[in-house]
Amino acid sequence: MNTEPVLIRSDGIKKDDDKSDNCKIDKGKVDKEKIDKGNLDEEDVDEEEVDEKKVDEEKADKGRVVVSWTGGKDGCLACYGAILEGFEVTHLLNFREIRRRGSHDINPALLYAQAEALGIPLIHKDFISYEQEFKKAVRNLRNNGEKIDGAVFGHIETHRKLVDRICGELCLELIMPLWQKNSRQIINSLIDSGFEVILISVKADLLGKEWLGRKIDENFICDLKKHNPSIDPCGENGEFHTFVTDCPLFKNKIKVTESEMVLRGGYWFLEISKLEAGKK
Repeated sequence: MNTEPVLIRSDGIKKDDDKSDNCKIDKGKVDKEKIDKGNLDEEDVDEEEVDEKKVDEEKADKGRVVVSWTGGKDGCLACYGAILEGFEVTHLLNFREIRRRGSHDINPALLYAQAEALGIPLIHKDFISYEQEFKKAVRNLRNNGEKIDGAVFGHIETHRKLVDRICGELCLELIMPLWQKNSRQIINSLIDSGFEVILISVKADLLGKEWLGRKIDENFICDLKKHNPSIDPCGENGEFHTFVTDCPLFKNKIKVTESEMVLRGGYWFLEISKLEAGKK
C-alpha cells in the first residue's frame, strides 16, 4: 500500500518527487576496484549503483515549518509525513477558542506531554480569531529570529480556503499531506506506521460513551461500520476526535492513568486528568 504523503503548495500544485532524479547515478562515486575484480560489470554501473546520498540530500533541508496541532491523529500524521519528506518542524501551534468550548477542546497538559515526547516546542494560545492568532504566532516567531518557510495542516476535506489565505499572506508553503486522501487509507496508514490513537470525544447522538478511550486498531473501521455506516472512519464530519498516545516520532508513550466521562454540548468527552510517560 502506498502511504507516501502528497504535498500541496498554496497554489494547489502537488509537489511530487521527481522519480527520475532520485535514481540518477553518480559515476564518479562508483567503486572502481569492485569493477576491476569482476564484482560489477562496468557497463552495468547505471543499473547497479544508485547515488543514495543524492536522494537523501534532495529530501533534506526542504525548509523549516510549523504544524497546526490539536493532539489528534490527523495533525500528528501530517507532521510525520512532512518530516519524512525532509521538512524540519520548529514548533507545534495549538489554539483554543475563548468564547466556547468545542469538541476539539483538550487539557493543555496532554498537548505539552506530546510536545515533550516529540522534542518539539509547543505554542498554546487562546483565540477569538484562529486566523489572526495563527498569523500573529508565525510573525512573532519570525521577529524573534526564527526562519519559518511553511505550515503543515492535517485537513482532509475542509478549511482549504482558510489555510490558503493564511499561508498566502505569510508567504508560507502550504503542506497538506492528507488532503483529499481516502479516510480508510488514512486509518490504515496510521495503523501500519505504528501510531497508537484513542477516541477522546464522540458525538452523543451517533456514538455512546463506551467508545471513549477506544483504540484505533485493525478492527476499528469494521466495528464503526457495523455500529453506524454513515460515520466517516476519520470522523471528518465531527463524529469523533482523537488523541495520539504514541507514534514513530515519540521518544516515549503517553499513558492515561486517570480520567472521567463527561457529557457536554452534545458530545461525550474523556476528560483526562492524569497521565505518565511510558516506555516504548
